[in-house]
Amino acid sequence: MPHLKEINNDYLRYSNCWEDADLLLEALQIQPGDRVLSIGSAGDNSFSLLGENPDLVVAVDINQAQLALIELKRAAIKHLDHSSFLELLGFSPSKRRVDLYQLLDTELSPETYTYWQNKIELIEKGLIHQGKLEKYFALFRNMVLPFIHHSTEVDKLFETKSATSQEEFYSRQWNNLRWRGLFKIFFSKFIMGRLGRDPQFLSEVEVPVGDFIYNKAAVHLSSKSCQQNLFLDYILRGSFNIGLPHYARKENYYKIKSNIDNLKIRLGYAQDIAREYKGINKYNLSNIFEYMSREVFQSVATKLTVSTAIKSRFTYWNLMVPRKLDSAVTALEKVNLNYTNDNGFFYASFNLNIKQ
Repeated sequence: MPHLKEINNDYLRYSNCWEDADLLLEALQIQPGDRVLSIGSAGDNSFSLLGENPDLVVAVDINQAQLALIELKRAAIKHLDHSSFLELLGFSPSKRRVDLYQLLDTELSPETYTYWQNKIELIEKGLIHQGKLEKYFALFRNMVLPFIHHSTEVDKLFETKSATSQEEFYSRQWNNLRWRGLFKIFFSKFIMGRLGRDPQFLSEVEVPVGDFIYNKAAVHLSSKSCQQNLFLDYILRGSFNIGLPHYARKENYYKIKSNIDNLKIRLGYAQDIAREYKGINKYNLSNIFEYMSREVFQSVATKLTVSTAIKSRFTYWNLMVPRKLDSAVTALEKVNLNYTNDNGFFYASFNLNIKQ
């Protein structure tokens, strides 16, 4: 796993979480009294967990910029109504984002205040579009996709169709030579490592990245489920028209607001921060194991699970590196999941382990 000092952690890698919160909540089964450790990322899924009334959610990340984003989102949820929140973050159009931010800046820590004072232009443009990964998607959407499909064709991908019609549309109209070639080049390990993610975060990947992502997309885009995929909608059309992320939906927003003071934000590694809080029994570990050698993964898996209580739940995604907690720690039960509609269609698997 790259050390904090070995990678650049002063910019936003992600301004949205690209892991399906609805799956996460179903698997973790948060109950009042639970104490949750959650990988911070853009904060979205940590906020979603708050909506289930846990006693505590600790959002942890190794990137100070990500924590600054989470802290600003926390202040926005605490003090803004839903409509103003959507404006500030960039979900809806606005000419007053800086004004809304200035209503919140006194709620921020000195470090976070300084960070955002130096990056006001990101707030003006809408924060949900400002992560490195989101800009990578925008580059594909604006510079590559138009050479493959007209916008009307992109819209047709999302039109309501039968399963057979969706499959035929993908195979006959969408999956042309330009799509196959340009897609695999743009989402190759080389391009993704420089424009989308830190190259060190792909160091454990052994599969052909472009082929892997293409094959995952092929399965999803030829199925009916893509028609309602909010992640795919953003990637291909640049907005969440189909639906908002879980934490930003009005029906969830005010539940989260009522519990917002139960969120703690911490800089560091998950296994270290977990030891500082007694009674952590639910874990959202994102896809952090992707970045670890087998040896480091074994060590982290042991540290995370050794002192947790029986029945503790661990959730995590695998993208292109197969790392399974139950293969590293014998005291963990593998739970077979029947989820067929993960908005994060590009992941190889979503995993749940329960401590025995």
